[in-house]
Amino acid sequence: MFGRRRGPGSGSIYSFLITWLVLSMFFPMYELGSLLTALGLGLVAAFLFGRVSGRQAEKKKNEKKAEPEVKKVDTTVRSIGEKPAAPKEEKKSYGPEIDPILEEGNRALSEMGRLYMSIKDPEIRVKINEIMRITDKIVQDAISDPNDIPKIKKFMNYYLPTTIKLLNAYDRMSSQGIAGENIDKSMKSITSMLDAAIDAYKKQLDSLFANQALDIETDIAVMNAMLAREGLTDKKDFDIREDPAEKPQGAAEGQVLQASSGTGF
Repeated sequence: MFGRRRGPGSGSIYSFLITWLVLSMFFPMYELGSLLTALGLGLVAAFLFGRVSGRQAEKKKNEKKAEPEVKKVDTTVRSIGEKPAAPKEEKKSYGPEIDPILEEGNRALSEMGRLYMSIKDPEIRVKINEIMRITDKIVQDAISDPNDIPKIKKFMNYYLPTTIKLLNAYDRMSSQGIAGENIDKSMKSITSMLDAAIDAYKKQLDSLFANQALDIETDIAVMNAMLAREGLTDKKDFDIREDPAEKPQGAAEGQVLQASSGTGF
C-alpha cells in the first residue's frame, strides 16, 4: 500500500487530511464554525499542493524532452594520438603485370606533385604539370592495351626516374637562395631538358597508339570495301566482281573484291 508511487491526486488528499488533523488539535470540531474553517483550510491546502505538484511534474516532463539524445561513444582503447582506423577500400586489380605499373606510376605522380608544390618558378611548374598529365595517360594505357606494357616499362624504368631525379636537383638548387655560375648553368640545362622531355613523352604516348591506328585503318578499308560491294557508296574506286558462289560449278575460284590500287581484301 505504502510502496506504491503517489501521484498529485493522492498528495492533495493527504494535504487535506493533515490540515484537518492539525486544526482539530486547536479548534473544537464539534462547533459548526470550527468545522467549516477546517474544511475550508483543508481544501485550500489540497488545492495549493496539487497546483505545486502539477507544475513540478510539467517541469520534469519538459526537461526530459529537452535532454539531447545520448550517442554511443567509441570506447575502443587506442594509443595516444592514434586516429580511428578508416575502413579500407579494396583496390581493383588489373592483373599481375598491370598492377605494379599502376603502383609505380602513382608513386611517380605523387613525387612530381610534391616537387610542383616545392618549386616556386611558375615556368617550371607549368612544365611539371604537363609531364604529369602525359605520364598519367601513358600509365593508364597499360589498362586499355596490355600489348603496350613492354614500351611502358621501358619508359618507367629510365625516362621517368631520370626526369624526377633532375627535378629534385633543380628543387635543391633553387632553394639555396643564392646565384652562382654552376647553379645557374645547371638550372638552365634542366629547364631545357624538361622541354625535350615533354616532346619525348608526347611521342612515346603517340607510339602507344600505333597498333590501334593500324587496326582502325584496316577496319575503315574493310568497311569501304563492303559498302562498295553492296552498292551503298557513290565511290567508284572498287572493282566489284561476281560472287564465286553465284557462278556455275567449275568457274575460277578465289576471285575477290579488289581495289583499283591492286590491294585485295
